[in-house]
Amino acid sequence: MLHVETFEVGPLGCNCSVVADVAARRAIVVDPGGDLPLILASLQRLAGDGAPLTVEAIVHTHTHIDHVGATAGLQRASGARACIHEADRFLYDLLPVQAALLRIALPERTEMEGSLSDGTVLACGAFELGVLHTPGHTPGSVSFVVSAEGESRVFTGDTLFQGGIGRTDLWGGDSAEIMRSLRGPLLSLPDTTLVIPGHGDGTTIGHERRHNPFLRR
Repeated sequence: MLHVETFEVGPLGCNCSVVADVAARRAIVVDPGGDLPLILASLQRLAGDGAPLTVEAIVHTHTHIDHVGATAGLQRASGARACIHEADRFLYDLLPVQAALLRIALPERTEMEGSLSDGTVLACGAFELGVLHTPGHTPGSVSFVVSAEGESRVFTGDTLFQGGIGRTDLWGGDSAEIMRSLRGPLLSLPDTTLVIPGHGDGTTIGHERRHNPFLRR
């Protein structure tokens, strides 16, 4: 059975999600932005009395510092591969600049696979996590779609929020491109699709289609 647990981590309140097939004892972790003990506790809690869930992959909607803060520690603890879209590698290389700009601690670096291209599918137990390339907030921003038991979810990172969209005034941001991502792959999803953004409360595609002021223009 698919189980999704989302909680805030790190100094900027990034939404980290553990997406798990509890029966198969497998999980994918989305955007481990900080607070490694919270992430490890989630993997243990979902496992019950046994060993923590096996992490198949650590994936990132983009490589702003608040979405990658605990990646190295989680990779070391789990042995899982860490994945990004290749177009965001330059941002990961700019972590020292990001840390200085935001005046937050510089996280430990780790090896990142640039394997999250559009259309990639990551299998984990009985579910699959599909990758949509949704650039604009950053060049390599991606969203992740998972469906199970008649319910679909999309993890949109900082591309789509409840009532808002991602900023485009940082490295590689592009306002025209983010609107193409929103009106193309994201608004093509069913209205009932649950949206888990990179920060703040969840919503649905239908609600944002009708009420998000940036999408009604």
